[in-house]
Amino acid sequence: MPYGKRAEVELLLRDMEAQKHFLPFKEGEGCWIQGVIRALPFGVYEYIFPRADKDLVLHALNFDENRYSLNKFLLTFIRKAIKADAIPQYEKNKKYMWIKDNVNIIPIGIREDIDFYDKALDKNHEAL
Repeated sequence: MPYGKRAEVELLLRDMEAQKHFLPFKEGEGCWIQGVIRALPFGVYEYIFPRADKDLVLHALNFDENRYSLNKFLLTFIRKAIKADAIPQYEKNKKYMWIKDNVNIIPIGIREDIDFYDKALDKNHEAL
C-alpha cells in the first residue's frame, strides 16, 4: 500500500510499470516483459513481474514486514482478502532504482502464480 503525495506515488507507479523484466522459458531463451500494476481493494496495488526478479523488486520497495506497526488483525484481514502470503526473506544486495521520494509503502504480502507444463518446451514454467 503506497502512500504519500499523489504525484510522487504516481511517479513511482510509472517507474515500476516502465521496468523491463526478462521472463525465461528455457536455457538462454525467453522474452522481455514490462512490469504491470494492478489496483486492488483497500488502496492496495499489486505489481506483476517474473519470479526471477523477486529479490530485486522486494528490496527496491523496502518490503520489510516489521517496518510498520500496522495492526496485526488489520494486516491479516487485508492479506486474506487479497489472498496474499507472508513476505519471504530476500537478498538485499541488488535493487531497482525507482524514484521513491516522499513515498512510503506498507508491505502487505506477496502472491505467486502457479507453474504450468508447456508441451512445446517440455518444461514447467511460471504463468503470468
